[in-house]
Amino acid sequence: MPFAGMDIGSTMTKVVITDEQEKILASHIGPTGAEHRHLALRVMDETIKKAGLSFDALDFVVATGYGRINVPFADRQITEITCHARGIRSLFPSARIIIDIGGQDSKGIKLDADGKVANFVMNDKCAAGTGRFLEVISETLGINLADMGDLALSADGFVQISNMCTVFAEHEVTSRLAEGAGVAEIVAGLHEAIASRVVNMTRHLGIEKDVVVTGGGAKNKGLVRAIAGRVGFDVLTPPEPFITGALGAALVGGDFYGRGVRPAKERKKEDVTFFL
Repeated sequence: MPFAGMDIGSTMTKVVITDEQEKILASHIGPTGAEHRHLALRVMDETIKKAGLSFDALDFVVATGYGRINVPFADRQITEITCHARGIRSLFPSARIIIDIGGQDSKGIKLDADGKVANFVMNDKCAAGTGRFLEVISETLGINLADMGDLALSADGFVQISNMCTVFAEHEVTSRLAEGAGVAEIVAGLHEAIASRVVNMTRHLGIEKDVVVTGGGAKNKGLVRAIAGRVGFDVLTPPEPFITGALGAALVGGDFYGRGVRPAKERKKEDVTFFL
């Protein structure tokens, strides 16, 4: 009984297919394009092929993320808060706080003792505290975004960055460079600024162990270290931080199926393709 979860985020689209034992059969990560409906079918097709399945073999499909309403073959659309919680709890049963740092937003999610969402906070109004913030600054510094984490770890201290508005932060970074500050120390300061913002936002939920950092930001070792420093203890990261929302969506689909919920009609690829 395969279940599929699709997470169409602001910058990346993720798909996970699981079986009834919650084992991942296949996954896919790719950029989010403008045509969500075409993208959804294409990336699902690629993931199904990886799993060695057919389209009509999927017993339940759940869509989540910004583009969840644009998945015509989904049986349910579920918020990313619920899906991240379900995915993280399956990986880390002890998790009580989730800090999700995405491309264009960041979230803090509090889980109760049963792994249910007790509360959450979100920053989705500006780039501050997101992957996009670091992407813009990396271009200003002339370095690769993927190198920023290791560069921050190599820094000898950090330069205080006071502006979290992307435009003003660019100006501040340029000024610090003109003053002779090292690139590594500036990058470390940027990570500290982001960590301070997301942890302060999440602190309203009541931070307690275990804290799990997920999303693209969890791939940045410098940012993970800065977050750990702000919360005061080590934090956890998933093996593949990008797919936790899609994993949770697939598991939610399995939960629906286990409660006797079935798709409204038989799933056929040609029926979906006709409407694209």
